[in-house]
Amino acid sequence: MAMTKTQKAATVDQLVEKLEQTPTIYLTNYTGLTVEQATELRGAFRAAGVEYKVIKNTMLRLAMQRIGGYDELFDHLHGPTAVAFAEEPSAPGRVIKKYLTDKKTAIPALKGAHIEGAVYHADALEVLASLKSKDEIIGQIITLLQSPIKNVIGALQAQGGNLVGAIKTIAETAKA
Repeated sequence: MAMTKTQKAATVDQLVEKLEQTPTIYLTNYTGLTVEQATELRGAFRAAGVEYKVIKNTMLRLAMQRIGGYDELFDHLHGPTAVAFAEEPSAPGRVIKKYLTDKKTAIPALKGAHIEGAVYHADALEVLASLKSKDEIIGQIITLLQSPIKNVIGALQAQGGNLVGAIKTIAETAKA
């Protein structure tokens, strides 16, 4: 049954809201997946905290046009399109790459991605999947910040030990 104009407008409004709230979207071609494979893929996305939905290209294009900044992705809005919405930029890429590797298949195929204003095309899956998560980057920054402090503390402790030894030696020499 065809959607009414009111239903279409409501769908576009929901997509606009979703696009505004989500910094990362991946467009994929899912043609050729069986129902079982699609269900398994959705489960893998869900486990990674990614929402994966089939969306009509026209509705998605209208929502993207309303927001602006998605023009480079319009060329990818043809044929069957499923969209992965995520907070973490690398999560959808990792799920897709793992699925392709595990199943030894080429589906789903990345059409393009929009990550916090940057557009990536179909050939960027390797790069996207290898991006570090925000938590990993924060952990590395904390480690880097702690390293100099640990070095300073270690040096102070070592110098303190040497200083105490030197004072003891001087004190013993003065008594003799």
